[in-house]
Amino acid sequence: MDKITVVGAGHVGATAAQRIAERELAREVVVVDILEGVPQGKALDQWESAPVEGFDTMVTGAQDYEETAGSGVYVVTAGLARKPGMSRDDLVQKNTAIIRSVSEEIARYSPNAIIVMVTNPLDVMAYVAKAVTGFPRERVIGMAGILDTARFRSFIAMELNVSVEDIQALVLGGHGDSMVPIVSTVSVGGIPLTQLLSAERIEALVQRTRKGGGEIVKLLGTGSAYYAPSAGAVQMVEAIARDKKRVLPCAAWLEGEYGLDGLFLGVPCKLGAAGLEGVIEVQLSESEREALGASAEAVRGTMELVQL
Repeated sequence: MDKITVVGAGHVGATAAQRIAERELAREVVVVDILEGVPQGKALDQWESAPVEGFDTMVTGAQDYEETAGSGVYVVTAGLARKPGMSRDDLVQKNTAIIRSVSEEIARYSPNAIIVMVTNPLDVMAYVAKAVTGFPRERVIGMAGILDTARFRSFIAMELNVSVEDIQALVLGGHGDSMVPIVSTVSVGGIPLTQLLSAERIEALVQRTRKGGGEIVKLLGTGSAYYAPSAGAVQMVEAIARDKKRVLPCAAWLEGEYGLDGLFLGVPCKLGAAGLEGVIEVQLSESEREALGASAEAVRGTMELVQL
């Protein structure tokens, strides 16, 4: 891929840009931000690390979207971060205005691009980007399930004192407190989690996963998570840039899958060069399907707050 743009030079955006460059997923990474000098300074700093890290992807910074023209992928991180006591939904009005403006610029300069949405409330901001750009669902995807699943896996690894590499898990639904960890799919080295932990301990890990972002916000005091969110976004970018056909939990626009329609929700997605190349429907128990439906209703409730 020739060019990938990261929108937003804050912690999530800058970390994502660095990881994209280090993996050489494109010839050039552009970091765009409204703050004069900030994207240029961070981009230059990252490029100066290239001789040490051994990558040749050029990193540049800009205020003008014209310099992003022809990008294959946009990773959108621009927006206000959560503060202690603030929910993702509290951000909806202010971040809607930001994402609307960003989406207009993307459609103008890179009408064939794929958007990876990271800004919160994520499912709803992906909806805003899709509505404003008019892009098909294949080219607007939200980074949610990868982060939520990573948190679930990391907590299980801590609980059992085993490698995260041996833990397989799946978290579906909205990116918020209504997310749905699918416990029936969780295994550790092929062993069902239910054979290794009690129902009470599993439920505690599920609840910690749902509150994972808020836990970090509270610890930091100012700002929110960025290492894990950027890692999730870059995993999606790599699947697209290298046409890997990865099956990853992402926020996709549903058109009847899981009995749901007309909203973004975290589901297993196949990602490749075309973006979203398929939604995989997992057989869910009655309680899991009910929880997914409740999560969808929570997302719809936030969507109703959006004025485009």
